[in-house]
Amino acid sequence: MSNPPVRANDDLSLVRDLSELLEEKGLSEIEIERADFRVRVARQLTVSAAPAVTVPPASAPAAVSAAPASADPADHPGVVASPMVGTAYLAPEPGARAFVEVGASVRQGQTVLIVEAMKTMNAIPAPRAGTVREILVADGQPVEFGEPLLIID
Repeated sequence: MSNPPVRANDDLSLVRDLSELLEEKGLSEIEIERADFRVRVARQLTVSAAPAVTVPPASAPAAVSAAPASADPADHPGVVASPMVGTAYLAPEPGARAFVEVGASVRQGQTVLIVEAMKTMNAIPAPRAGTVREILVADGQPVEFGEPLLIID
């Protein structure tokens, strides 16, 4: 059974209802489609990246960095940014070993993490070969489009 088409005078009410649902559920966008009618409501979120904390293993001596850290990870030339809104996962499944760790060497195209969007797991490949300098997200953390996920030197 198909849904009846939405009448023009109901459009404003539908947009208001969807906007309230965005706020209530903390979503960044929502879309509804009926027959030949489609509405997408989105809001722009300001994302402030929390400083990444890299903890060396207890047996390793603390490393001292000679290069000053960039104030904004997005400015780093080796940043891997999220190509979509979703949830970042550092391992292929709960309890499994992470795809990469800080200090690991990666090759171009190697999966470094996954972003789940709309129940689809999207492998995020390394855009270049190098060494993982920082992982900027936690396992299971919601991410926005363009948000820095990790840095490869």
